[in-house]
Amino acid sequence: MTAVLAALTITTSLSGCGTGAADGVTLKLVAADYGSTDANTSEKYWNDLARAYEKKTPGVKVQVTVLSWKDVDREVAEMVERGEAPDMAQIGAYADYARDGKLYPIDNLVSVPTQANFLPMLRQAGEVDRVQYGLPFGASTRMLFFNEKLFEKAGAEPPADWDQLRKAAAQLKAKDVKFPFALPLGSEESQAETMMWLLGGGGGYRDTTGTSYQIDSPANVETMTWLKEELVGKGLTGPVAPGDLDRQQAFDAFVRGEVGMLNGHPTLMETAEKAGVKVGTVPLPGVDGKAKATLGVADWMMAFKQNGHRKEIGEFLDFVYTDKNVLEFSDRYDLLPVTVTASDAMEADPEHAALRPFLEELAGSELYPVGETSWAKVSESVKKNIGRAVAPDGNPRAVLEEIARDARAAEASASAR
Repeated sequence: MTAVLAALTITTSLSGCGTGAADGVTLKLVAADYGSTDANTSEKYWNDLARAYEKKTPGVKVQVTVLSWKDVDREVAEMVERGEAPDMAQIGAYADYARDGKLYPIDNLVSVPTQANFLPMLRQAGEVDRVQYGLPFGASTRMLFFNEKLFEKAGAEPPADWDQLRKAAAQLKAKDVKFPFALPLGSEESQAETMMWLLGGGGGYRDTTGTSYQIDSPANVETMTWLKEELVGKGLTGPVAPGDLDRQQAFDAFVRGEVGMLNGHPTLMETAEKAGVKVGTVPLPGVDGKAKATLGVADWMMAFKQNGHRKEIGEFLDFVYTDKNVLEFSDRYDLLPVTVTASDAMEADPEHAALRPFLEELAGSELYPVGETSWAKVSESVKKNIGRAVAPDGNPRAVLEEIARDARAAEASASAR
């Protein structure tokens, strides 16, 4: 779910992943860093949590390594390949490890109250062949963000559908707003931006049954054609070609007050407001009204079998997913809780009023098909190719057909494993 700006130094070595310390068991956890600077690194959260757990659980040590999002998935894959899997990893994807039989199923790991407390749509997203292996960790969703000052200056209204969005973008352009609508289809996270637009057009990556990809469906072709002709082609997306614009660049421009509208998540809202940008939010517009769903994102905790610490891992994860710890992490990084009780607590807290619309949208959001081992390759194909679909000489249908071929090949490869 959330990319970071810079890789951090590994602070705790994972060499010699063994069965335990002399006086008990040492659990080894690799976690992604949600902070953007040394001052707000996730390392402090995890170290504080680990020390608290050790204090209440004599004989168990928790050794934590925090890595940047740029490195963590690759580093964990290399550890597993070397036969040095950590006991736990909190990263972006779990399905390949589950398919290869390397993970503990959740029902053999954590307590029944912990299992039952995950938000249902996130619990289901953590399943492979109807068995849950991924524990959701940190969730987010998207809404349309707009700069209220720029909208007021342009006489624009917050859009409820694509026609209104195009009209507002044209009004912003007439007032010399640098990016009337920032459309980041560069390689950083264009699979997210693309999915939001496909959902708004009545399509998506998968068919309605969720059994196969539908990337080159008529609805998706119409969506990308609309973007090319009605936004990009009319100069409403700013001076940087969408295929060259990464998400972080778009977010930074919004914080500088150079963007009229973009699709954003809760972290951006706080950052922009701290910079003096008055932020308005509305649900994502669709082709003829509110989009059928918004994008939901979750990252994943998983437990590897290799070191044989099932009991100790499960007890530690029960502690990780207490309301206190879930809410503390969510507060620190402007994320949405992944459990029912923590979500209810956040919704009832007046201090989190700004997050209530995101909590409401999460319940009906649609996640990437993370339970499919083919998704990683499909996502890479989207990131590599989708910007060409809206380029001046681009052919939306041809680009989507190319990505669809990559998806079929990825599915065939996954089925042959």
